[in-house]
Parts: sequence; structure tokens; C-alpha cells
Amino acid sequence: MPMTRINVGPVHPSTHGVLHFVVDLDGDTIHHIETHVGFLHRGVEKLCETRMYMQIPSYMEKLDYLAPLAWDDLYVNTVEKALGLEVKETAKYARMILLEFQRIASHLVFLGTLSNDMGQMFTTFMWSFRERDSILRFLEDVSGGRMFYVNIRLTGLNRKLPPDFKERAYALTDSLETKIRGYREMMESNPVFAERTRGVGRITSRQAIEYGVSGHVLRASGIEYDIRKSNPYYEYSKVKFRVCTETAGDAFARYKVRYNEIFESISIIRQALDMMPDDNNVEGMPIKLISPQAKPDIVINNSEMPRGEGIIYLVPDKQRPYRIYFRSGTYTNIAMLEHICKGIKYADFFAILGSMDLVAADIDK
Repeated sequence: MPMTRINVGPVHPSTHGVLHFVVDLDGDTIHHIETHVGFLHRGVEKLCETRMYMQIPSYMEKLDYLAPLAWDDLYVNTVEKALGLEVKETAKYARMILLEFQRIASHLVFLGTLSNDMGQMFTTFMWSFRERDSILRFLEDVSGGRMFYVNIRLTGLNRKLPPDFKERAYALTDSLETKIRGYREMMESNPVFAERTRGVGRITSRQAIEYGVSGHVLRASGIEYDIRKSNPYYEYSKVKFRVCTETAGDAFARYKVRYNEIFESISIIRQALDMMPDDNNVEGMPIKLISPQAKPDIVINNSEMPRGEGIIYLVPDKQRPYRIYFRSGTYTNIAMLEHICKGIKYADFFAILGSMDLVAADIDK
């Protein structure tokens, strides 16, 4: 039978953003997949070289628009390391709390969209966005922005926390924990969801290491690696949490890792709230206090983002980056597609794609 070549995308092929896949089919079996990226390329790295340090965070938040705080925080923390600036103690806990809420919000989009793509009832999708909206309202009250926050500033945050910050954060974790526990039965009891994810798109631990995948894709293949544990930043070394892992390495395992990580994030938030000082001393330093005579060092910094390991390589100048490079977990994870999709049925391609939880802007930059 001759091969059939079809184009998947670039119009939103069951992903968050614009991707284009050229798929060669033998009947309904995939023979080869070629991934085309660049449709959302904005030239962010070169733009950053023409902007002063604190004109850049708003660009960062567009890289992963489902977890904008993650890149914003990593960038500002990288500049802090380059300039030798220490983050305020209270701000360390505040950043941890906001980042973990952001992680939960991102994971909720994953759960909702994956279940919908796999033939699950629309209920889970609506539930996940209901819970996500409660997080977005909380983050909006803290930062002033609903989706893009630009709230991380050198040594702290852009503004003081609301007076009821702790009370609302505790209440929100209680609400999220109660409601999200109900997702498991809804998703896993659905035979369609189980049959379309179990054993599909399996990645062995050896393959995961060889391809350099990270985040939930790595941990679903049995590798217990989380930067918050292996290279703690802020006060992550003071909180107790489990690195969620599975051994099957399939789409279902990637779902399980994400689902369990939500409850670990809730635990981290509660511990950080317990240990966080009450002084509300979180406001960052004024930009004008940055010395133009400072001679910063080259910095390579990383963090555990919702979609894997984010890395920034920064060659600083006095007032702006001389060179800067971003490496996202999404970019490395997508390299697995060509390998794991060879020989599968075409219908399974979207289960694998959904379980990777890609954001196209995070790939292209």
C-alpha cells in the first residue's frame, strides 16, 4: 500500500497553540512524523538584548501563557543571581506559594483538555476550568492582572500582599483539594479514557534519559527527578513533598503524575504559609538602585516549571542582557514524538500529544 502524507495543523491540532505535523501513514498506521515549529516565533531572545533588565518580564510571561509566572520568576531570579542580589525572606515564601498555585492552574488545564480530547464527558473540562478560575481570581487580587501578572521584581514582588492573603490561600487550598479529588473517579472510571491512554506512547526510562526529556514526561517513566528537590531554590529545601513518579511511561502514567502533583503543590503551599513571616516585607527594590557600574557574572539558572525544566543562560551587561538564551522543557519533550509515534495508530497520536501538554509558544520563543 502506498504511503499517504497528511498535514496535521498548523491550525490548533489538539494543542495549546499553533503546531504543524507532517504525518506519513500506511493505512491508519503512522510511519513517520515530522514536527514543524516556528509559527509563533517572536524573536524574544533578540528582543531581550535590546531592553533593560526590568523591561523584559512581560515578554517572559508570553512564553508559557498557561503558567506565565514560571518564566517571569526564573528570569528575574537569574538577573538577581547575575547582580548578586538576595531575595527577601518573606518574598521567597510568597514566590513559592504563587508559583505552586500557578502550577495547579496549569495542571488543571491539562486535565480538562486531555479528558475532553480522549472522549471524556465535557464535565471534567468544565470542572477544571471552574477550579482554575478560582486560582486566577486569587492571583489577580495579589498582582493586579488576571492572566499576565508581571509581579516578580528584583529581591521581591511588585506590590505588597493583600491583608487577607494567608486566610484566602488556606481556604483556596481546602476548596481545591476537596473538588479535585472528585476528578479521579470521573476520569479513570471512563473506559474510553483508560483504553485510549493505557499503553499508548510508552517511553522507557532509558529513552527518557537519552532524549533529555524533563518534567512529568521524565517522572512518568520512573525517573525521580525534580529540580525543587535536586537543586532547591527559595525555601523548597525546608518543605516536605514527594516527587510523583510512575513506571509505565505511557500517556496514562503522564496523566497520573500530573494529577498527583496537584496535591503535592497544595501541601507545599500550606507548609510555606505556615513558615512564612508575617511582616509582609515582599516589595522588590526600586530599579534605580541597580548600579550601572556593577560587573555581573555569566549565569546559568534553572527551575522546575509546570512543563519541565526551564533553563536560562544569561551573559549580562551593565543595564541589559548582552546575550540570553531560553531552553524549555516543552522543546525537549516534543523531540520524543517522532520516536514514540512510529508504528502507532493515527487516532493514538492525539492521546500522546495531549499527554505531553505542549504549549507552542514555549517551543518557538
